[in-house]
Amino acid sequence: MFSGKTEELIRRLKRAQIANRKVEIFKPAIDIRYDEVKVVSHDANAIHSTPIEHSSSLLLLSDGIEVVGIDEAQFMDASLPETCEKLAKKGMRVIIAGLDMDFEGHPFGPMPALLSVADYITKVHAICMKCGDIAHFSYRRGKEKSRILLGEKDVYEPRCRSCFYKGDDI
Repeated sequence: MFSGKTEELIRRLKRAQIANRKVEIFKPAIDIRYDEVKVVSHDANAIHSTPIEHSSSLLLLSDGIEVVGIDEAQFMDASLPETCEKLAKKGMRVIIAGLDMDFEGHPFGPMPALLSVADYITKVHAICMKCGDIAHFSYRRGKEKSRILLGEKDVYEPRCRSCFYKGDDI
């Protein structure tokens, strides 16, 4: 978290719009942290999106689209990689942003499968809030153990590997 994934997604989609490509961005319907419809970065940069409940909706809603963007892909269902492959075979460019690991440091949702079939991968990192090194992990403050817990700086903080495994002992 806080690495600029959504910011980069928005930047790439806006560039596609400047190039006069037909662009549509989607996000999981459960992600209403900043806005119910817009994809919004932590820096308050925003772009209109279509919230969806299931990845199969991408096939129904992307007719005539040249570039498909998907934010918070870790919250999508396990069919997302197969759906994205179908879109790509139709000639669409598919750009995805999401966390590759959950708060316990385990692979998150469909992200590992998406990473394995992606043509290009840009992995961005935040800065560790404890030591200032490059952060690879999202450390969850508090005792909540559910895998999906929407939150921001009040719930999560980026940490490097060393600080992540030290936990609250820092």
